[in-house]
Amino acid sequence: MLVLIGVLLVIVGFAIRLNPLVVVTVAGIVTALLGGLNPVQILEAFGTGFASSRSVTIFVAVLPVVGIIEFFGLQEQAKTLIGKLARLTAGRVLLGYLAVRQLTAAVGLNSVGGHAQTVRPLVFPMAEGAALRRYGHVPEHIKERIKAHSAGADNVGVFFGEDVFVAVGSILLITTFVDTTYHLHLEPLQLALWAIPTAIAAFLIHGFRLLRLDKSLDKEYRALEATDPAVAGETK
Repeated sequence: MLVLIGVLLVIVGFAIRLNPLVVVTVAGIVTALLGGLNPVQILEAFGTGFASSRSVTIFVAVLPVVGIIEFFGLQEQAKTLIGKLARLTAGRVLLGYLAVRQLTAAVGLNSVGGHAQTVRPLVFPMAEGAALRRYGHVPEHIKERIKAHSAGADNVGVFFGEDVFVAVGSILLITTFVDTTYHLHLEPLQLALWAIPTAIAAFLIHGFRLLRLDKSLDKEYRALEATDPAVAGETK
């Protein structure tokens, strides 16, 4: 039972808002020591885990490319493009990305999107550009809300879309666990098919939330116009 102290460390670390990487690393080391591993074995375990999950750190290779294209004005061009499309709003832009993200994840193309390579340089600037065209001014607190919804659209899309793909790691993990623990023969295709209604429900629910974002922003801007004449002038 002592090895469960590592779980407690993770909970406490996240609760007091420490660096997640440091929290998980310390919790892993403490758990390994309580489990009877020596320092050399702990180092080997970390090395093996890193080597077998290299795809998790692929974003490190993407970041320099994102930095270069941002330096040459990708975000500004995205804002300009969306600003020319009168019917697009921030919520509609994010709804479109949610649909694309979920469909691509459903066919195994998880790396097509992502926070570092897609949300930051493209999706958020496009949503911000739609809000800027609609309202004329985007205060910092509203910009942060659009950032959060942009990241949320990516998370929901990939999380509920990837389970439709039979070869994703989570599907294989579930089938292996059920087969070995409960001695049942569960096919990955069965789980993938049952994931389709869940994915559709997730799209409808989160899509409704994204469309409601537009109404929420409209209401907030009307309140700002009533209290701040300068904002009203910028909006017009």
